[in-house]
Parts: sequence; C-alpha cells; structure tokens
Amino acid sequence: MRRENRRRRRWAELTAAAFSLVSLTGCSVVVAGLPSPARPPVTDVGFGDTGVVGATDEEVDVLARNALTDLETYWSEQFPVVFDTPFEQLAGGYFSVDPGNADPAVYPRGIGCGSDPGDVEDNAFYCVAPDAPHSDSISYDRTFLADLGAEFGRFIPALVMAHEFGHAVQARVGGPEASIAAETQADCLAGTWTRWVADGEAEHSVLRTPELDELLRGYLLLRDPVGTGQGEQEAHGSYFDRVAAFQEGFDDGAEACRDNFGPRRVFTQEGFDPRTNEAATGGNAPYGELLSIIDTTLPAVWEGVLGRDFDPPSIEAFDEDPPRCAADADLDLVYCADENLIGFDQTDLAAPAYEELGDFAVATAVSLPYGLAVRDQLGLSTDDEDAVRSAVCLSGWYTAEVRAGRGGGPSISPGDVDESVQFLLAFGNEPEVVPEADLTGFQLVDLFRTGFFAGLDACGLDV
Repeated sequence: MRRENRRRRRWAELTAAAFSLVSLTGCSVVVAGLPSPARPPVTDVGFGDTGVVGATDEEVDVLARNALTDLETYWSEQFPVVFDTPFEQLAGGYFSVDPGNADPAVYPRGIGCGSDPGDVEDNAFYCVAPDAPHSDSISYDRTFLADLGAEFGRFIPALVMAHEFGHAVQARVGGPEASIAAETQADCLAGTWTRWVADGEAEHSVLRTPELDELLRGYLLLRDPVGTGQGEQEAHGSYFDRVAAFQEGFDDGAEACRDNFGPRRVFTQEGFDPRTNEAATGGNAPYGELLSIIDTTLPAVWEGVLGRDFDPPSIEAFDEDPPRCAADADLDLVYCADENLIGFDQTDLAAPAYEELGDFAVATAVSLPYGLAVRDQLGLSTDDEDAVRSAVCLSGWYTAEVRAGRGGGPSISPGDVDESVQFLLAFGNEPEVVPEADLTGFQLVDLFRTGFFAGLDACGLDV
C-alpha cells in the first residue's frame, strides 16, 4: 500500500451449504468438465491435421492443435452472431517452435510474418502484416508452453492459443488502440471460448472445475512486472486486469468483450510513484504499520457510506489463540458480534500472507470479517451463504474505494489489487479463513471482481 507522503471454520455460525453465484452476482454456476449426453467423448486431433508447422507428437503440441481446431469451430459459430459477418480462418497458419533446437529447413520463410524462429522464445504471438510471409498466423514456443502447463495445469497451452486467437478476432473487426486494452480484450475473448469448453461443447478440448483455479494462478506469470505503466507500448495488464477480463468473458460472453473495452475501462496497472520509495519496497508498507493502515481505511470507506450511525468494530491481532468470543478455536479470522470485534491471526495468516504475497493481502483478509460486521449493523444475516458471498464481494468494493482515494489517507500501490487475487487463491479455500463455504478460488475471485467493478448493490447491500 502507498503511505501518505508527508512530504479454522466460521467467522460467525455459518451453514455448511454448497454455494453458487447465481443469487448474488447473476453469474451462472460453474460446472465444468461434466460429460454431455449429446456429445461423444473428446478426441485428440490427428498429427498434422491442423497444419501446425514444426509440430511434434509431444503433449503440448497435441493440446495446442486440439485447442486451435476447437477455436476455429467456436469462432466460426460465434463470430457471425457477435459481429454480424462470417469468420475467415487464419490465412497464415500456425507454427510450433523449440527455439533451442529449431531446424531452419522446417521454417524456410521463418514463422509468423517471417520472424526468425528464435524470436518466439518464451512467448507466443499472433502476427498480421501486409505483404509479409505467414501473415495472419499464430506462433508459439512449445517448450515455454510445456513448462507453463507443468506448473499451472494442462489447460494453460490451450489458454495461450485462445488469447492469440483473440488477437486474430480483433484483426478482423478492429480492436482497442491502447496495448493494455487490446491485450485484456484478448483475455476476455479467450474467456468466452474457455466457458464453451467448460460447458462440454468442444470436440477436442476439456476443462474441469479444479483446473479453473490453476488457470487463474497461471495468469500470474503472464502479467506485466509490477510498476509497469498503462501507457507502455507492450503493456498487457496487471494480474487483476487480466484475470478480471478473462472472467468477464467467461461469465458474460463475447458481446461483453466487444462492448466493454473502450477508453473508460478501469485498469489497476500503474507505475511506481517516483516521489516515493515504492520501487524499492515493491509498494509494501512495513508490517508494523499495517494495522494502523487497515484500521484507518476500513472505517473510512464505510463511514463514507453509512455515516455517523456506523459503529466501527475494533480490529485486533492475535497469535494462534483467538479471542474467547470466537465460535471456534481454529479460526484465523474472527467476527464477534457482541463485542463488535474483528480478530486476525498474525502468526498463521497475516505474517505468511504478508511475506509471501504483500501488504494488501493482509488488508483483504481483514476486510472479509469486517464485511460481516457491516452486514450485522445493517440488520442483515452474518451466518448463511449470502453473508459469505457478500463479504467476499464487499472486499472487492473496499479495495476499489481505497484505490479511488476514499480510504482516509493511504492509497493503493502498484500490485496491491493483484495481492488480493493471490490471497483469495492461496488462502481462500482454507476453512480457517473462508469457513465452510464451498467456493472455488475462481468463484472467490469472481465475487471480488464483481464488488470491485459493480459496487455495493451487487454485493447484496441496498444502502
């Protein structure tokens, strides 16, 4: 967080029900990878059937050509519906490269747009250029994609193909001029295809619910370095920017990708403030100052909405043993209604989150039970599924408020919102943190995103 520059089960008594996103966000339930009685099991595309130059029979190439074939099918169906014109398949083809062992004879005119095969090292790209060889094509480093897949799940190579195919869609209808908008729109378009796969519509690709969390974690390696400005020539977006765009396409379809990436779109990526030492600290305040920062920002944003009637709960750190008022001795996050008290375990939760992720991960953690305290003072439930979803959504709203300068002084630093996403994916499934809520990491991030962009009404608060 940017300081002022002077110059293990329940938060409350929660039910053990399985939760969907329908009643709160309007998003449909994610049930991915279930067999469809109307379709046969998925099959691999035969070797060479997609004409991927340089491809092998390695798994990464199998996954890539499966995805490319399904992408051709999906956009042939969806493009006329969304853009009112037929889809023209890529004229320049596809290129698979091992940059460390590329045979020039396989690529006599180079790869995409005539590039040298070594130019795709640790990357993938779509290229279109008038009069260039292999224009309107996708090229990828298969060793790079294989490494990503080994760490973040076998769907990652397909996701990369879907993103690059999104650029091919843009080339046919026009896309945003700013790099960050163009790249995140491609993420959004990739999200629409991914939802189609998750719904069991693809012939050759498959995605199951647990893989969605892995997929979001994989985006962390695809973000720009923290501190990159939005106006950079090759800006792709922060972790949150990219994940949010992907989820928008996944939830709302290609029409949302078409319509929602204009000049007014909000991005969280920003450069470090040269007037401060943010670049040296990574935007992190010292741990010892965190409680003061959190204790300032949370009451400030809520008093700005609820006024003098709001009674801010006290916030206390504890070391492994929660306050006696806690419903369960295993909890890392506590809300005690009678005492109007928020507690957080700094040994098992806050300190690890700070060290592994950053300062705003801790603020995100504390904001979760704080949302329950707000609901309690508004006469709303704190002990059911709506309360859990609402609290996660309100955490996103709180983050947006602090980013907008309504936190009473301290403000967001580059990378802070990314830390919120990381926290939800890393700690959100732990029963001591988000207790007995059968929400995937993907759903938690989606709720947070909803609160960040759509505000209090979307979080179940009519104030």
